[in-house]
Amino acid sequence: MQQINIPLILNSLGFEKLNEIQQSSLEANAKNDNIVLLSATGSGKTLAFLLPLLETLNPEIDKVQALIIVPSRELAIQIDDVFRKMQTGFKVTLCYGGHKRETEENNLVEAPALIIGTAGRLADHIRRNNFALDNITTLVLDEFDKSLELGFTEEMSFIIGSLKNVKKRMLTSATYAVPVPDFIGLKDPIRLDFLPETAAAENTLEIKTIFSPDKDKIDTLFKLICYLGNRSTVIFCNHRVSVERTSNLLSEKGILNVFYHGGMEQQERDSALCKFRNGTSDILVTTDLASRGLDIPNIRYIVHYHLPDTEDAFTHRNGRTARMDATGTAIIILSAEEKLPGYVGEVNNIEITREHPVPDKPKWSTLFIAAGKKDKVNKIDIVGFLSKKGQLKKEDIGLIEVKDFFSFVAVRKVKVGHVLELIKNEKIKNKNVKIEIAR
Repeated sequence: MQQINIPLILNSLGFEKLNEIQQSSLEANAKNDNIVLLSATGSGKTLAFLLPLLETLNPEIDKVQALIIVPSRELAIQIDDVFRKMQTGFKVTLCYGGHKRETEENNLVEAPALIIGTAGRLADHIRRNNFALDNITTLVLDEFDKSLELGFTEEMSFIIGSLKNVKKRMLTSATYAVPVPDFIGLKDPIRLDFLPETAAAENTLEIKTIFSPDKDKIDTLFKLICYLGNRSTVIFCNHRVSVERTSNLLSEKGILNVFYHGGMEQQERDSALCKFRNGTSDILVTTDLASRGLDIPNIRYIVHYHLPDTEDAFTHRNGRTARMDATGTAIIILSAEEKLPGYVGEVNNIEITREHPVPDKPKWSTLFIAAGKKDKVNKIDIVGFLSKKGQLKKEDIGLIEVKDFFSFVAVRKVKVGHVLELIKNEKIKNKNVKIEIAR
């Protein structure tokens, strides 16, 4: 087992110490090879499994040694981001649908120590013999219940059945009582339960209803958003078509928003989430795709525009807010012909007795830069470029996200036009790069 420098890793991540979940996971993994970690998203579970995983990696082996299977590309990207920030010296590669397979194949030529990916794409690479399996001794199934729920059972069974030398298995879930299929090979697991008790959750999450006089709830939603004001809000719809319709109708009413669902291209999805994270938009309209795996801090309101299909879906939607001791509110919009599901319990009703103005537009805009990690461009490069060539002050530059082939950066909206004019003929890293307002 490799000895890891935890203080150095925490310093790289900007943390002072391990939390209870991470400390318990390290201790349990030191003595056991089969762990089930029950923990809410945003509780630090990613580091809770990455630290013990890191202990199993051998710098002398130049083959793949660990595999993390996730239900969504967004979760894969999030884990990859944490692992890179840990500055371990080990190579990591992402594999997921929507990513160019050729790019992934090139990244696998020099084998990484760790691969993070979705079941379908990982199974594809294994069938193509794109990486060796013999040295993979550590397997992590993050949010394994969601992977099963999304129908990846066959691919997961194939992947795990192909791994003959796995010694350590770690499973995470944010849900109780999910049966673990036999093909995972979990034997006498230690269960670490850090899911909040109902009473504790009720202290931070408030659930309310608002009644819509019409079957079409868009006018009620508009009034609600005006009532809530400029607060970070996620609006859940049950279908992709409904997401886009709701987003468009809100835009027509003067509510700036972004939408997000599984039918979008990866760059479009990244752009939408980045705009929501960096304050370019306070409103995200989405399907249940955003209910799991996305770590977006400081979401104040969850709006159930459509009632979720199950209690589990309701719980995971609400899990986007009231996290890490913060407070949050989930609001259910009910039409006259709908009834509140029995699992919701008693709630307070919102009554809007007067008209409220449309919230002010956010003060940030997002620039798209057609260069990323594969072009050797990083956040420091972008800040330097915008400061020097775009004449921006530090406080005019917001959140920066650098992807493989493109980047997003938040800029004060009042500065955007002038900046684009100043930099239109300038180069980043001696290259002409397209820079425009993100779509």
